[in-house]
Amino acid sequence: MKNTALTETHIALGAKMVPFAGFNMPVQYEGVTAEHETVRQAVGVFDVSHMGEFLVEGEHALDLIQKASSNDASKLTIGKAQYSCMPNDDGGIVDDLIIYKIKEETYLLVVNASNIEKDWNWIQSKNSVGATMRDLSDDYSLLAIQGPKAIEAMQSLTSHDLADIKFYNFIVGDFAGIEHVIISATGYTGSGGFEIYCKNSEVKEIWDKVFEAGAGFGIKPIGLAARDTLRLEMGYCLYGNDIDDTTSPIEAGLGWITKFTKDFTNSEALKSQKEHGVTRKLIAFELDQRGIPRHGYDIVDGNGNKIGQVTSGTMSPSLGIGIGLGYVSSIFSEINSKINIQIRKNAIPATVVKLPFYKK
Repeated sequence: MKNTALTETHIALGAKMVPFAGFNMPVQYEGVTAEHETVRQAVGVFDVSHMGEFLVEGEHALDLIQKASSNDASKLTIGKAQYSCMPNDDGGIVDDLIIYKIKEETYLLVVNASNIEKDWNWIQSKNSVGATMRDLSDDYSLLAIQGPKAIEAMQSLTSHDLADIKFYNFIVGDFAGIEHVIISATGYTGSGGFEIYCKNSEVKEIWDKVFEAGAGFGIKPIGLAARDTLRLEMGYCLYGNDIDDTTSPIEAGLGWITKFTKDFTNSEALKSQKEHGVTRKLIAFELDQRGIPRHGYDIVDGNGNKIGQVTSGTMSPSLGIGIGLGYVSSIFSEINSKINIQIRKNAIPATVVKLPFYKK
């Protein structure tokens, strides 16, 4: 099992450590609900250094990215990032990822930890254009500093005006006394903030200075459990749960990152899905009664017939009700449709709702 450069720091802070995507990761410190609220109300810091980073360079870098990913990366300018996914040849998704345009002919691709080797091999298999690829995953760390007080709490650590960095934009600059750090206005919580990319040798110094600077703002370390409840309240897909090799971006509601202005892997089949519709769709639902939906629970109609399955579910810390995502037959996917979640012997009524669950 791999460690991040901050593993000993988490252990010293009393984190509960669990294996996750081949890494020894902090799942929680003081408790999921308290950590969740810290990010919604103040500022929290996640060590997400298990994520993978690939550098794609050269005159054909964009050609490779365009072929491998569903979104239109030609729209990126230097300092902008883009959420995208990599379709496979069979209608499913290899992974979702964020693409950063670092400079002309240089892109950073950030992928999920559990898919690093799979993604690398997949992109390599599409690299008939001779783009240069480098796997930086083992050399770089990633901190997600998230919450409404993130800008104010972190401003003293950089000469750049953090308020000027718009959502899904980034700069390469000084941070916590370290030069050439990527400061990116991204994150998977829906509460604002930044993601900081730095070298492994720099991350402990940055971590310590981040907590020093944030001390007056209620800053706390946050584990992966709260990261999951935060992303679910926003309806953000989690690879391996809500999207995988068998789910298409159209079924998953990711048509907005699937651009048919270009040719990409399996684009013709996905275009046909978009034009003719799909037989199942990913929906968001709220329980009408008390209960906690979980991954793998059946979704049933009023007569108890199975119509789908829960892919992600939890008791929402912000809303105090059971929420979830799941695939259902398309006829049950309309907003306000009534469905039932089979929780042990009980079919708990639920309502299909529009995302996000959590509205600021």
